[in-house]
Amino acid sequence: MFTKEIEKIFPNTTKVIPNKDLEIGGCSLVELANTYGTPLYVFDESTVRERCKTFIEEFRSRYPETHVAYASKAFINQKLTSILSEEGMGMDVVSLGEFIAAKQGGMDTSKIHLHGNNKSPEELEYVISNNIGRIIIDNFDEIENLSNIIKSKNCSIKALIRISPGVDPHTHSYISTGILDSKFGFAIETGDAEKAIKQCLEIDGLDLVGIHCHIGSQIFEIEPYNDAMDISVNFAVNMANNYNFILSEISIGGGFAIAYTQNENPPSVKEYAEIITNALKNACASNNIELPKLIIEPGRAIAGPSGVAIYRVGSIKDIPNIRKYVSVDGGMGDNIRPALYESEYEAVVLNKIDQENTEIVTIAGKYCESGDILIKDINLPHIEKDDLICIPASGAYCIPMSSNYNMNLKPAVILVQDGKSEIIRKRETYDDILSLEVF
Repeated sequence: MFTKEIEKIFPNTTKVIPNKDLEIGGCSLVELANTYGTPLYVFDESTVRERCKTFIEEFRSRYPETHVAYASKAFINQKLTSILSEEGMGMDVVSLGEFIAAKQGGMDTSKIHLHGNNKSPEELEYVISNNIGRIIIDNFDEIENLSNIIKSKNCSIKALIRISPGVDPHTHSYISTGILDSKFGFAIETGDAEKAIKQCLEIDGLDLVGIHCHIGSQIFEIEPYNDAMDISVNFAVNMANNYNFILSEISIGGGFAIAYTQNENPPSVKEYAEIITNALKNACASNNIELPKLIIEPGRAIAGPSGVAIYRVGSIKDIPNIRKYVSVDGGMGDNIRPALYESEYEAVVLNKIDQENTEIVTIAGKYCESGDILIKDINLPHIEKDDLICIPASGAYCIPMSSNYNMNLKPAVILVQDGKSEIIRKRETYDDILSLEVF
């Protein structure tokens, strides 16, 4: 049953069609499922745009020199990129594929930042030749690669150093990145961060404009941002004193949490903006330095609430007094998060949207793995074959992490707005997934 509590997890334009189903962007979800097939991912353009506006307005109203770069690993698509560009967003990418998708989607390459802990020389050469805005340097091998490229191409680049501030964000270990034991960045504690700064400043053509840190994802406790900012600015001041390093830009990364279940209450964008901008202002004031440009990287917080997933029920297995399994036509191939992170979700039955919840069921995927469970023990109306299950907050890290496990097809992605729908990613065909094989 669709309740006020669960409504907050759905896209902004979600409405109940009494005795029928849900509507998002003026489009019936049941009709979309019947038209485009399932599994189906539906993105609401209005929610995407509103989330972009919220981040830009909340941060720039407090700190005008803020660059908001969408973290494309959450979900990247050329149509989505064009929307982000129209809203004044920049973009951070972590691969050449993401860079090309962003570029072809119309994103100004000077507003794109390249991240990654193992950038190849070929990737670096390509983005530099295509006027990338910033490269976030992650390790000493990358410094050497950049030095060689700058010399051979007789070019210049702007870069930031990624540091590990040693801050524990109290999130899942797989998405905690700012601690000492991390594959990302240069640790301050070990002296590597200082060594990296020194090496970069010695390279002609490498304009080191700032530092970057990203402490993790799904951060509900906002105090770690204050700690990370304080540590980062103090480190930058020490580097200025020792090596004449000028802190022109500082990136605090992302990590802005969203609600996946009705019991979760993440901080608002306003609350994140307050603590981050105040922390930066206070740290700079206490060190008597000029305010640098601030960079933030929301990804999940924009894509996540904007998208829903729709599945069709197939088989049902009832084990008396133990568990009732409801199997759908998708699963870990299009949403690996429950299996990988033990992530929790909510769900509604679209064609029974007004019916009371009467039974506890477990929504299972179709993949040949016992761990392919989308939602364990959820209270829903009585479920039957061909019912349509809708899972909200599915816009981030589902399609980007999808696979062809068991030779299953990746789902289509639809964009809705003002009663109209359009395909922004086609459903795969078997010819698609077999086309790369040589036989």
